[in-house]
Amino acid sequence: MKLKALIVDDSRIMRNMVIRALNRSGLSEFEFVEAGDGAEALTLFDKEPIDIALIDWNMPNMTGIEFVRQIRAKGNTEHIPLIMVTSEKSMGKIEEALDQAGANAFICKPFTDDEIVQKLRKLVEGVVARKSQPQQTSGGGWLSRMFS
Repeated sequence: MKLKALIVDDSRIMRNMVIRALNRSGLSEFEFVEAGDGAEALTLFDKEPIDIALIDWNMPNMTGIEFVRQIRAKGNTEHIPLIMVTSEKSMGKIEEALDQAGANAFICKPFTDDEIVQKLRKLVEGVVARKSQPQQTSGGGWLSRMFS
């Protein structure tokens, strides 16, 4: 099963490093969509069904943390893992991303392939499990769904 991963970073080199690490992780097969800042990522997010996003913090036009807040404010996005991949390392920034903005994980730059695997394994497994479940149909009411 292929997962669509949105990679958001103003550095092309960093986007390539994240893509390479995900490809080597063995966690899943990925199809990548790239954005150079949060504003571009927000546009792509609205156009494409994104399964997971890895986001830099410091970018022009819209920061990564602003992007995460806007995605979470849309509602019905809690099933999409949003991972900050950033050089911001202070406890205050980590707390802001995870507890206040709604990010699911925080990976500090520079990172290793092992860190990517360790931080993302459960998140990717959750996405794969969710996508593997048959879609519920809306017809028939709650009683018919109990016995299907």
